[in-house]
Amino acid sequence: MDADVIIVGAGPAGLMLACELRLAGVRPLVLERQSHRRDTPKAGGLGGRILELLRYRGLLERCEAACTGPVPAPRFPFGGVHLDLTRLDDPPLHALPLPQQRLEEVLGERAGELDVEIRRGHQVSGVVQSEAAVTAEVLGPDGPYRVTARYLAGCDGARSRVRDAAGIAFPGTTYPEVNRLAQVTFPDTVTVLGNGDLDVAGFGTVSGGFTRTDRGLLGVGASPDSPVVSLYTTEDETDEYDDDTPMSLSEFQDSLRRVLGTDLPVRAAIRLSRFTFKARHAEHYRKGRILLAGDAAHLFPATGVAINAGMLDAVNLAWKLAADIHGRAPDGLLDTYHDERHFAGARTMLHTQAQVALRRGTDPAAEALREVFQELLADEQPLRRMGALVAGSDIRYPMPGSSGSHPLAGAFVPDLTLHSDRGVTGVGKLLHTARPVLLDLADREDLRRAAGDWRSRVDVHTAKTDDRPADALLIRPDAHIAWAAAVDESPDDAVPALREALTRWFGAPENHA
Repeated sequence: MDADVIIVGAGPAGLMLACELRLAGVRPLVLERQSHRRDTPKAGGLGGRILELLRYRGLLERCEAACTGPVPAPRFPFGGVHLDLTRLDDPPLHALPLPQQRLEEVLGERAGELDVEIRRGHQVSGVVQSEAAVTAEVLGPDGPYRVTARYLAGCDGARSRVRDAAGIAFPGTTYPEVNRLAQVTFPDTVTVLGNGDLDVAGFGTVSGGFTRTDRGLLGVGASPDSPVVSLYTTEDETDEYDDDTPMSLSEFQDSLRRVLGTDLPVRAAIRLSRFTFKARHAEHYRKGRILLAGDAAHLFPATGVAINAGMLDAVNLAWKLAADIHGRAPDGLLDTYHDERHFAGARTMLHTQAQVALRRGTDPAAEALREVFQELLADEQPLRRMGALVAGSDIRYPMPGSSGSHPLAGAFVPDLTLHSDRGVTGVGKLLHTARPVLLDLADREDLRRAAGDWRSRVDVHTAKTDDRPADALLIRPDAHIAWAAAVDESPDDAVPALREALTRWFGAPENHA
């Protein structure tokens, strides 16, 4: 075998998968068709649940250091309205101004530290799998060649060759929207007012936020404290665009003119990007030894969610692949990748398609729907619920068997403050190595002893925490809780349930292996 896992695509999902596999002791080989990182602006930020996961891996500070500006206030577009989380002390959704290119630099540096092999300028032209391996046909700078591995992960985007080669259906809808985004500076003839409106000489006022016209939608994000203004247009067009083809300033100004009905005198453009919206979901995330993650598995018709979902795919997949490659995966473990992440993808598709319905309507009924929806978001409970939905933090994977009986089972583990004889720490720091953890919060020797048969696979920690949510938590490498013991749960109930969960997720006990 040339590698344990071939990863096709060095975007955020592919790089995250490579890093996670290396932490689990697996040899990935990353093949990227582009010779250099793309200069075409793509995603302009990173947000949602993945920020917590990056903190749990010790990578969030690197991402924050790579940001291109101050962290914005938690106010996010949602289908032509806004989720304004600024009035909440603990918003359920956060974002970083971290363009995709900078994110890929951070993940690439981490992959280098972990000795991941990345071959740029190597395009996969075909994939063939057998019962025991996968072979990729590759066209590299020096000509064609083949590489073989136990598994192959397609992280190669919307037009995934891996998905097509595997024969995995990708049903869905392509919407006739063309969206253009620019960050610009204006000459003195345009003034940013204190409320975020623009005063344009010879025209008048252009409102901040979203404005609908007969030709489309205009978005303005401006502050008198910053010389940079974000502009956004949406139009229905029949022309097809390649999202990887750069957009020119003149193209964007033409769009502004059509939507607004006048010219905006832009001085300079800092960022220009164009994108279209599709709602597509792979029928299967796994077919034999071929797996999909990121845009190869799902395309969502709204901004701000794709990278979050793709990187979370990678984290869920990596430890399961590693367990199989190391020969300790229980039956069906790798199939849970599809079960769990397809479920999460469907939740993301739900709210992004709801955004389509909110933003595309132009008649009075659609305006009424947006107004009512915005009124509902004035109340804290629905605002929190929608923020968690967009963040992907409302996901609770179904946990089979008695291991799923506790309310925390399947949920993302909170970063509890932990007190032990070693000092004060947090749950997140226990997960830097991406290993499973049994966290004993009630000094339960019976549970620690039960986990002893998995000592080489599961780290055991004992600590106390304020407002103890359970006597113990079994935490998977992807930071989801596989099992929890209720406070003061009887050993007769807790010990067998813990052993069942350990076996289900991490294989047979070592003395029986």
